[in-house]
Amino acid sequence: MLSLRPIRRFYPSLATGVFASTLHVPAESNQEEAPALVKLKSERDPEKLFNLFKANATNHLVIENRFAFQDTVSRLAGARRFDFIEDLLEHQKTLPQGRREGFIVRIIMLYGKAGMTKHALDTFFSMDSYGCKRSVKSFNAALRVLTLKPDLHTIQDFLLHAPSKYGVVMDAFSFNIAIKSVCDMGFLDKASLVMKEMEKSGLKPDVVTYTTLISAFYKHDRYVIGNGLWNHMVLKGCKPNLTTFNVRIQFLVNRGRAWDANDLLMLMPKLQMEPDNVTYNMVIKGFFVAGFPEMAERVYTAMHGKGYKPNVKIYQTMIHYLCKAGKFDLGYTMCKDCMRKKWYPNLDTVGVLVDGLVKKGQLDQAKLIMELVHKRVPPFSSKQLIPLKSIL
Repeated sequence: MLSLRPIRRFYPSLATGVFASTLHVPAESNQEEAPALVKLKSERDPEKLFNLFKANATNHLVIENRFAFQDTVSRLAGARRFDFIEDLLEHQKTLPQGRREGFIVRIIMLYGKAGMTKHALDTFFSMDSYGCKRSVKSFNAALRVLTLKPDLHTIQDFLLHAPSKYGVVMDAFSFNIAIKSVCDMGFLDKASLVMKEMEKSGLKPDVVTYTTLISAFYKHDRYVIGNGLWNHMVLKGCKPNLTTFNVRIQFLVNRGRAWDANDLLMLMPKLQMEPDNVTYNMVIKGFFVAGFPEMAERVYTAMHGKGYKPNVKIYQTMIHYLCKAGKFDLGYTMCKDCMRKKWYPNLDTVGVLVDGLVKKGQLDQAKLIMELVHKRVPPFSSKQLIPLKSIL
């Protein structure tokens, strides 16, 4: 549920639309170089892709386009041509851009994304050899790579020796990366010790630190420590953020404490913290599961009254549990609205709804739902639709 800020710094999104937008070159740009980006994006043969990128090793439009760079390496990794990846990235390190730490951070992360952990670490260890100064930024990149395939001994060894050996002072991002990784491996007590080391180094744990630990202790049903961390965070003057509240609400819902979860939802605006669709969805589901469908509907109505618009997950939750509670009329209305917005609940839920409508003699409504199902783009397969058709 949580995501640490260092991850966002090193891994930009590869949305197709964003990538496509980089292909538009201003009129004053070199028009002869621009097609290289188009060719890289469309080339599917790994060897041709490798040769094309290698031929543009000094093409500024290609090298400075991080989306094209990452897409190329990702596709070569998918083809398992790690030899090509090594050739390309090692060559890049010998060029002028290899003296920029920001560029080397990208190389480290690309190696990591390709699963080439040793190459990523070697890149960090050898930065001096090609005239690139290292700082905590490249250290965090190397640490992040280690967390992609976490091994406690390797991470501990890196944290213990690398900072002093390479003159790096760890920052809050460094500690948060380490804490998240150790939590993910299930070593929660060791993660707590990392936070203590963070404090000893003169850094204050921030909301990411606390939220990561609270979430981990709740997931492992060690809620006494999780609650203690929440209280400790507040006493230290660290304000919980939306993610922290959602972690707490998820914990309450999981333990069947829907009313407590709702109380926390209502408290959030008083603390200048606005809930989001995730928050509302958890509380709505919590009331349904706890056997209070009317309260779930009231929360849904209150959400509308505050100007929130339900997303597909809230529609899915409402329709699923309304049908389970036998409230097919409201389920029908919501399902119809949902699909008219081009959002489709899973077919198991639709099947329960259609079956309920048929049993109530509401064939016209059942047929309308089926018509909307057939309008989905891309369409459901014939095999997926067989159970639905058998109902009618």
